[in-house]
Amino acid sequence: MDIGVPIKELGQYKIETLQQAILNQPEEAWLNNQDRQNDYEVHQYTHSIVLVFTTGEGWPNIEVTQESGWDLLAKQAIPLMHDILQDHYPIGGTIIRAMAARLEPGGFIIPHTDRHPSFHHGHRIHIPISTNSKVRFMIDGRPYQFEIGNVYEINNQMKHSVMNKGESSRINFIFDYVPPEKINRE
Repeated sequence: MDIGVPIKELGQYKIETLQQAILNQPEEAWLNNQDRQNDYEVHQYTHSIVLVFTTGEGWPNIEVTQESGWDLLAKQAIPLMHDILQDHYPIGGTIIRAMAARLEPGGFIIPHTDRHPSFHHGHRIHIPISTNSKVRFMIDGRPYQFEIGNVYEINNQMKHSVMNKGESSRINFIFDYVPPEKINRE
């Protein structure tokens, strides 16, 4: 969603429960769902544990499916997502995507804008789980470093990219929230 600025800091949240649940996942959990890597070239250097997902096909009458990551992380993710939503967004909307996304050392996400209508109407929220000093998130040509414990909304309608020049993975928990007034438009 175009939020008028490249990034909005939503504040500090207690992420430890979700963080530990994500960091304790076995490698096979990260490799179980390769759809994003296969379907979207920009995500070729990422791995994901997907809780809920939509391709956005048929917007605004979309299907949101529960994925294999639901059983692994929903118990820890849902309370945190609800706390963030309650503090910053109107109630009654829909979470249409939620996942832990890992960018491998040396990996990158090429500059792009999220073009599907669901991205025009949804808030894209990032919760940093693991990072290093050599990770750069670029939005509209400016570098940002996300701090663990802080939550951010990015403007996915501006060109953005990520590079990880460090020796450890960068992991963010990402979710898309479509407010009630946006889900039934168009």
